[in-house]
This record gives sequence, C-alpha cells and structure tokens, in this order.
Amino acid sequence: MAESIERDNSGQTRGPLFYIGAGGLLLAMAVEALAVLGRHAGIPLLGALEIIQACILLMASTAMLSATLNKGHATVTLLTARVGTRARSYLHAFANLLSALFFVGLAVGALWLAAESWNDFEQSELLHIPFRPLRIVSLVAAVAIALVFLRDTWRSLRGSP
Repeated sequence: MAESIERDNSGQTRGPLFYIGAGGLLLAMAVEALAVLGRHAGIPLLGALEIIQACILLMASTAMLSATLNKGHATVTLLTARVGTRARSYLHAFANLLSALFFVGLAVGALWLAAESWNDFEQSELLHIPFRPLRIVSLVAAVAIALVFLRDTWRSLRGSP
C-alpha cells in the first residue's frame, strides 16, 4: 500500500496541514491579484479583504500546528547546551508545559468568545462570511497545539525523543 504522505528533502512530512495552508495562501494570492487588477481596470473586487482575512486564519493555524508537530519553533539553547541530560529533559519539559499553558489560555479565550457570540450569527459586512466556523478553526488549532505540547512534555519527562 502506498504511503499517502509525501516527504521533502528535509524529512518533514507534507500532509493535510501543508495542503490546507498552501491552499489558503494560493486563494489569498489569487484574490489579491484579482483585486489589484480590478482596481486598475476600474472594477473593484468588493470583499477581497474579508476573503483574505479568512485565508490568513487558515494559513496561520496550519503553520503553527505544523511547526509544533515538526518541532520547528525557534529555540535558544544557551542554557540547555551547558547542563546534563537529566536537567536538559526537565528544562524541555518545563518549556513545553509553559507553551501548552499558553495555548490552553488561547483555547479558553477562543471558546469564551465563541460561546458568548454563538447565537449572534456574526458575519462579515460585505460577503456575509460567518464568523462561527472561523472561531471553531481557531479553537481547534489552539487545542491541538496545546495537546502536542503536552505530549512533548510527557515525552521529555519520560526521556523519549
């Protein structure tokens, strides 16, 4: 059976997250190109900014989750390079725990906003893009990132890679 996940030269996977983020980027670029051409032709594309904002939410959510899954966040190893392996694993676990708590806080905030405005049927002004699915995307992304950091915390404490 063929593997459905492609790998690039760096060994990172190109799964659904990559294609969702790339699709959001392509859509944002296409909409902006049409908006610029329309402005020069005297036919403005109304609502282009609203579409691009929704695309940015998809791109940012998938990029953050992908970076977390691939351990691609920037790190400073000034301290961890000078301590023993046991202390290093505890420091990594602590950093992962703090990161998880940060994203749990974001998830709680996203859930709070979604709950407060669930029956308001908020939507964008021109194209009437509903905000409810966008809030759900941000909530799911924050929860997923927090779970990945919690998993990494557990792995650091157990000594697993």
